[in-house]
Order: sequence, then C-alpha cells, then structure tokens
Amino acid sequence: MLLGTHTPKLDDKGRVILPAKFREDLAGGIVVTRGQERCLYVFSTAEFEAKHERIRQAPLTDKQARSFLRMFLSGASAEMPDSQNRITIPAHLRQYAGLEKELVVTGVGAHAEIWDAAAWNAYLESNEESYADLEQEVIPGLF
Repeated sequence: MLLGTHTPKLDDKGRVILPAKFREDLAGGIVVTRGQERCLYVFSTAEFEAKHERIRQAPLTDKQARSFLRMFLSGASAEMPDSQNRITIPAHLRQYAGLEKELVVTGVGAHAEIWDAAAWNAYLESNEESYADLEQEVIPGLF
C-alpha cells in the first residue's frame, strides 16, 4: 500500500526519484498516466493491468466510457526505475500536470499521485475544510 506525502524534485531531464517507501511496490515497473485534477497517476504495472481490465469491460457504446478510456490510456507511459530509482516523466505528462521543479508525491493506497507542489498546496487548501464532511457522503459508515 502506497501511503504518505513526499517532496522530491524534478531534474532537468524530467526525472524524479521515487520515494524510498514506494520502491518495493514499484520495482517491477510502473505506468504513469493522466490523473484527475491535473495530477499524474502512478501505478505498478500489475495494478495498471488490473485497472485496464476493468475499464475495457465498459461498453464502447457508452460515450463517457470511451472518453475516459481515451484520456486514461492515451497519456500512459510504461517506465522502469533506473539504478538510482529515478523514473522519467514524459514531456506531455509534465505539461499536462504543469510540473515544475518542486513536486509532491502522495501515496493513495493502490497508486501514487504526482503533483506540482504549488498545485498540490492549492488543492489541499481548497479541500481541507470539506474533508470532514466527505466521509458521510462518499463512504457511509466508514467511521
């Protein structure tokens, strides 16, 4: 399970060092793709394959399913961490997420998210107050 918040930096070649706590889960390869709210999703290859299997079961006649499939898969990039545990984030994904040098990598259970630090801080600030109310609406009976 990927957990926590980490603050690595993006180097001049578009590479980021994976947080040490994530390395074991992601050592076999990863897929980086567009996330929602202009972040990037990072999945282990196995988790991405499982997500793809679920997505492809959606009917092609459903316009929303087609749109989601296109956005999710067309931006995807398979990557393998190098000997220094860095992955390269392709230019089109860096542009999509507005990534600058300062990043925030968050563990979200089965996947991680990569955010530009300023975008993450703005997201956190705008959603922090409503966080307490979400449990009742999204996951009834959780607490």
